[in-house]
Amino acid sequence: MNPLQNLLNNDYNLRLCYCSSEALICGTPSQQQGLQRQWHVREVMWPMKCTFITISLCVSLVVNVASECGFTDSHYKALQQLQRDLGSQYFNVLAFPCNQFGQQEPDSNKEIESFARKTYGATFPMFSKIAVTGAGANAAFKYLTESTGEEPTWNFWKYLVAPNGKAVKAWDSTVTIQEIKPYITELLRKILLKQKNEL
Repeated sequence: MNPLQNLLNNDYNLRLCYCSSEALICGTPSQQQGLQRQWHVREVMWPMKCTFITISLCVSLVVNVASECGFTDSHYKALQQLQRDLGSQYFNVLAFPCNQFGQQEPDSNKEIESFARKTYGATFPMFSKIAVTGAGANAAFKYLTESTGEEPTWNFWKYLVAPNGKAVKAWDSTVTIQEIKPYITELLRKILLKQKNEL
């Protein structure tokens, strides 16, 4: 199991925040079954309704996000549209707030999540703030950097990750989501075709 898979399944120091139209839910990874990873909810923040949610992850776009960056508005809008277009059954954006570049993510995890939900209607999973580069970088981002040879130098770097946890490709902040989308859809097409052939 590589560091990214380990993070998604076992790192209880990273709280997963999932926003939906009905509830803002924070939880932690609990188990992995094939291509499906599940999170048991441990806290419902708003409103006090659901107690359990299952998020299926297949292809992932891992992004280090920031709330006060020049790329914030365009990226958050495009990431949410991508999540809507491709759905959560086979694809998810995974957002990791980071304050390393220009100190542009200074707020608390709860404030960051609230900003993304209220401003952009974010429905993709958001994790607690981490370091993505340098000696203190989270092991998952160290793995992504080593796998692709691309280390984040600013906010909104994007890593395309296959269902087996392998990093497929990386893009810097200047590359738009629209430019990346064909790579994601092609990977999804291959996976769905493989699954169909295995039936």
